[in-house]
Amino acid sequence: MNRIFFRFFVLVMLSITVATFFIYVAISRLFGDPLDDIARRQAAAQIFLLEQYIDKAPADEWLVRLNKVREVSDVKLDLVPLASARAALPAKQHAALDRGELVLDTAHKAFYRRVDLHGESYIGSAEEVIHAQELPIDIGLALEMEAVRYVIVALFLLVPAALWSRSHWLGLQALSRVADEVGAGQLAARAVFKPRASIYPLAERFNHMAGRIEDLLDAQKNLLHSVSHELRTPIARLEFALELLRSAAGDPALETRIAAMEGDVAELNGLVNELLSMIRLDSRQALQQADFELAPALLGCVDALDPLAAQPQVRLDGALGSMSGDRRLLVRAVGNLLRNAQKYGNGRIALSARRTDGVEIVVEDDGPGIPEGERGKVFEPFYRIDRSRDRSTGGFGLGLSIAQKAVALHGGTIAVEQSEMGGARFVIALPV
Repeated sequence: MNRIFFRFFVLVMLSITVATFFIYVAISRLFGDPLDDIARRQAAAQIFLLEQYIDKAPADEWLVRLNKVREVSDVKLDLVPLASARAALPAKQHAALDRGELVLDTAHKAFYRRVDLHGESYIGSAEEVIHAQELPIDIGLALEMEAVRYVIVALFLLVPAALWSRSHWLGLQALSRVADEVGAGQLAARAVFKPRASIYPLAERFNHMAGRIEDLLDAQKNLLHSVSHELRTPIARLEFALELLRSAAGDPALETRIAAMEGDVAELNGLVNELLSMIRLDSRQALQQADFELAPALLGCVDALDPLAAQPQVRLDGALGSMSGDRRLLVRAVGNLLRNAQKYGNGRIALSARRTDGVEIVVEDDGPGIPEGERGKVFEPFYRIDRSRDRSTGGFGLGLSIAQKAVALHGGTIAVEQSEMGGARFVIALPV
């Protein structure tokens, strides 16, 4: 809020400054320099004496009145030759001086004016100029007054602008919080604003978008759930039919074909089970919170591995202690990582865990690893890197996605790095 208001404040002040400059230029072009007008008003008394008292004197009294004014005035009045006056003034003011107009020298607090144009005041007066000095001109004071006006105008503009910006900012903050909730998976979150709120139209469009996303995801989940459940029935029938066929067949070649078909059905059944697991993990209702000891749970993951495959080296911190969460889901996440390590490792696997501010569980292997450009994609459902697409090791591409969802439901993160063993290193970070 402060940053936005400061930028807005600077923009308004710059706009007012630029506008003031252009106003000054325009007025100078059209009506003359405003500073000269200020100086003329400040020297109005001396100009009045010259024009209404000294100039009104008869020809033989003009100098007498000038001397009387000199005696009583604080302003220094001198008569100087016309050539000297022209030399003291800029060229653009010479014409006005020659016409007999009063020419201000604001910088030196003075003015020049010819005595007369025809020498009527006294002999030689046509070639002389009256030079008034030490006039009561204070342009600095005038500029300070203009600055005060400028500041007051700026404040009166910025106070309502600040109030208006604050209402916008509060509305945007509320909308941002709702966006964070929707991004975190709370698709039912909605932005609630009064119709007179400035961002009400934006909030309505956001709510419409969130509703569409919720409907689409619900439809996707319902479709996936329905299809997965519907597939179970024909799979069960196929398993039963294959068992009957096996019992009736006596041909060894047919027996081989039946075994292959049973493998396909088992693979399809595993895929359906994985899909159903994914669907359940999309909702926090899948969590069954309870306190459990972490070390026994991790050792249970190791015991559940294929005993014929490479077994992991286990290094567990003695102070792992307990944590609150769904033991079943966390065991499955770690188990998926260990099975991946068994598939792609070359014989060396390691499982370690330690407790700091949270819990860190690491699974690594000595396999080919995961290219850096694909590390962010391996957690996507059904994504498999090229070398894992063969039937013997590829799986369904759901194991890492299920592991990530299980960890995320506990408020944790899972990342993949390069292992010192040469392969992949998966790091699970869980809050306590």
